[in-house]
Amino acid sequence: MLLLGIDVGTSSIKVSVVDSGTQKTIVSAQYPEKETEIKSLKTGWAEQSPEMWWEHVQQAILKANAYGLYNPHEIAAIGIAYQMHGLVVVDKAQAVLRDSIIWCDSRAVEIGENAFDSIGHEKCLTHLLNSPGNFTASKLAWVKQNEPELYEKIDKIMLPGDFIAMKLTGNITSSVSSLSEGVFWDFQEKSLSEDVFNTYAFDKKLIPEVKPVFSEHGYVTAEIAASLGLKAGIPVTYKSGDQPNNALSLNVLKPGEVAATAGTSGVIYGVSDQLTYDKESRVNSFAHVNYSTEKPSIGVLLCINGTGILNRWAKNIFGANISYHQMNEEGQTIPVGSKGLRILPFGNGAERMLNNRQVGVHFHNIDLNTHTHAHIFRAVQEGIAFAFRYGLDIMRENGMSPAVIKAGRANLFLSDLFTEAFVNSTGVPVELYENDGSVGAAFGAGIGAGLLSESTAFDNTKCLKIIEPTITGEYEPVYQEWKALLLKQLDAG
Repeated sequence: MLLLGIDVGTSSIKVSVVDSGTQKTIVSAQYPEKETEIKSLKTGWAEQSPEMWWEHVQQAILKANAYGLYNPHEIAAIGIAYQMHGLVVVDKAQAVLRDSIIWCDSRAVEIGENAFDSIGHEKCLTHLLNSPGNFTASKLAWVKQNEPELYEKIDKIMLPGDFIAMKLTGNITSSVSSLSEGVFWDFQEKSLSEDVFNTYAFDKKLIPEVKPVFSEHGYVTAEIAASLGLKAGIPVTYKSGDQPNNALSLNVLKPGEVAATAGTSGVIYGVSDQLTYDKESRVNSFAHVNYSTEKPSIGVLLCINGTGILNRWAKNIFGANISYHQMNEEGQTIPVGSKGLRILPFGNGAERMLNNRQVGVHFHNIDLNTHTHAHIFRAVQEGIAFAFRYGLDIMRENGMSPAVIKAGRANLFLSDLFTEAFVNSTGVPVELYENDGSVGAAFGAGIGAGLLSESTAFDNTKCLKIIEPTITGEYEPVYQEWKALLLKQLDAG
């Protein structure tokens, strides 16, 4: 039987079809080819159209079908991964009421900080495992405060993956994992948070039916099936945020295991069996895909907003006529440290690991007689790697000290330059795998449908390459210089 995985990314939609028997990917397709823009009507705002996501999902599925490598009527289950923390609101007719306020939007930071003070820091951290910050609940509170007439029309709130499942099936569901990433869930009470709902004066009727991550969330309608060349009644059996899903796809399910991604944003994601939290909420804790109230499995997430988006910016400005591969090769011709050029990569909204500060991107020590575009390419990727090191040190403070980090060979991990900088900055080996979010979503669908088991689903997943840190001594002084510049910038406020 075949499994369809859908990954609702910030830049594009990707789908993959996987054979559940062989666990091999038959085909993958992406739509659109050009990276999708983020609407930023004001500084710190970030929105995208849910209906645009849906249109792109349909086009990606049709594109995969058009390869003619499988029979779409043999698809037995669908899984969905999605960009985390986005707010989607619909009315009783399931019509979208406004563009989604997505993960990197910073408008609700002050609202979240006020709720943190109102509920109490210790209560938030021990029960929610996080400050409300600028997560989904605080974004909904912003809508309530600033768009009250629209708020009154809301029937259900969703995360991006819930919306795509709704469009496929007509059914709206959520999960503890999704609710926890929105900071709606009380881990101590094992229920919706009374504190959050009372503080923000939300009606619990806004929350859809809560189901396990691996379960039937609805069935593809006859109308949608006909338009996409699928069989009516296919169940959606898995929905997960992109980072828990990435961890699943890398078989990071047990306490102590750690995954990383470096796409538009950068993430290190570790698994704990404790209700762990950071006292400053610089890293965040959510229910992992295999969480249960009887056996907690917590995903500890470090997120850096300004990673791949900075690398893309550098390409657009300094390397518009060359490929990413050529950028990486040119950067590798420059020695470690980029001849003194240092770049702080924080230009994509408030950074949680910097206490929700909007620091921006900063170039330091540019020498107009020395530095070329190749130096900039290297300094950008070194700066991103140093941001990972800074965040990993925060995770180490909280007891997460990985002996190895698993990553898919995708996005910035396609760059030998970045991967070298990452392992030598952090001092942690990286295992690279051939995986992506849509394939992980397909595997999740298989587990949810009972066609694969959690314990054996990844038996055929092989490590492509292990990169060991070999020149940490060259990177450490450069990192310390970079860190000093960051701390100076933070002090300057």
